Amino acid sequence: MSFTPFAFASPPAADLFKFPPASEPQSIPPPHFNSPFTIPDWLFTAALDAKVPLTIASVYAVSAKVLNAYNRSTGKKPWAISKTKAFDVFVILHNVFLAIYSAWTWWGMFNALKNSISSPTGPNGWAGTVDSFCRINGPAGFGNGFFYNEALGQWEATSNDSFLTAAGLPSRETPGRLWNEGLAFYGWIFYLSKFYEVLDTLIILAKGKMSSTLQTYHHAGAMLAMWGGIRYMAAPIWIFCFFNSFIHSIMYTYYTLTALKISVPQIMKRSITSLQISQFLVGGSVATIHSFIAYTVPVQVKSEETGAYETQYQGAHCITTSGGTFATWFNIIYLAPLTYLFVSFFIASYLKRSQKAAMNAKAGRGRRVSNVQIAERAGWDAAKNMKKEVYGENFSPIVESPIDGFSDEERRRVLNGKVNGHTNGHAK
Repeated sequence: MSFTPFAFASPPAADLFKFPPASEPQSIPPPHFNSPFTIPDWLFTAALDAKVPLTIASVYAVSAKVLNAYNRSTGKKPWAISKTKAFDVFVILHNVFLAIYSAWTWWGMFNALKNSISSPTGPNGWAGTVDSFCRINGPAGFGNGFFYNEALGQWEATSNDSFLTAAGLPSRETPGRLWNEGLAFYGWIFYLSKFYEVLDTLIILAKGKMSSTLQTYHHAGAMLAMWGGIRYMAAPIWIFCFFNSFIHSIMYTYYTLTALKISVPQIMKRSITSLQISQFLVGGSVATIHSFIAYTVPVQVKSEETGAYETQYQGAHCITTSGGTFATWFNIIYLAPLTYLFVSFFIASYLKRSQKAAMNAKAGRGRRVSNVQIAERAGWDAAKNMKKEVYGENFSPIVESPIDGFSDEERRRVLNGKVNGHTNGHAK
């Protein structure tokens, strides 16, 4: 009688939720066989020391607070350097670099997923797909992946065809699973890129503007979220790398175009916000599923009656370590307020305010209001109505203020409905 493996919902074990999580297993450096360049093992390990992201995130948050106070004390006067040609060139190069880098990371992760994820239409169905997402270390093949048994303090596999190295670790040179196929390499560099992205905030501050609490939360949280995922080799961290790099490749391309003063349709800004919301919703949902899913895997068991080995199926949970659980739920909790704030902004800016403006126009105000004008005023009014301490004066680089590129006089005219045909051509 044949047996078809299947996936099923199962709550995570209570003992996986502990803080601090167990220090083992240590993150395994990327392989050499398919990495574009070699990352020294010592550097890979050193960068994942918890003190690194905690220190940088703390310094960043304090610096943003101090520089906000400085800008407030000067009447939000732009810094002298922001008026130089060199600064303009730097902003353009910064955006170009992040656009290209993000696209490179997305392509690398796309190939890693293509080479390691099993199709649900394959012989093992959804169980095979879940296995390929959850067991990111080890050789290819259903049931061949390794998992870390935290109770015994060792790596294990359900298949007799999988072998550990002499050190008791999954081999770094074995292809077929997501970690060795690219997640270790691209994920680690993506983690480091979160430190570089704080230059977005410095650019905003140099222009004399205020950096919002939301932006500080976004950048500092991203550092810690990526650190946890790579440090503990949490299976769902591929979501952050794959989706976020895709969104950033589009977002920084948009910023590059506006920095070059190339006219960009207003709908592109709205689309970027929609993509960001989709990223949070899909990413958070899929990450949560990782924590609540299990599947059946084949196990060779010796029969007590005949002495021969026979195949039996046993349940296997997706996440088996406290470190993986910690990293997964840190990401989920981190995304929750971002999702709420972005959805609130989108509804207030692009739905309610646009509808109100359309109704006012229909009621006979005596003047026509273009869609661009509606979107500009709606975004600015919505931002002003939200708590300034949370949102600040602009939404860059997450969400731009719809009239951020205008002068003070033009801002007043927009708020009074007197600007015609002026679109935002300014990048953060």
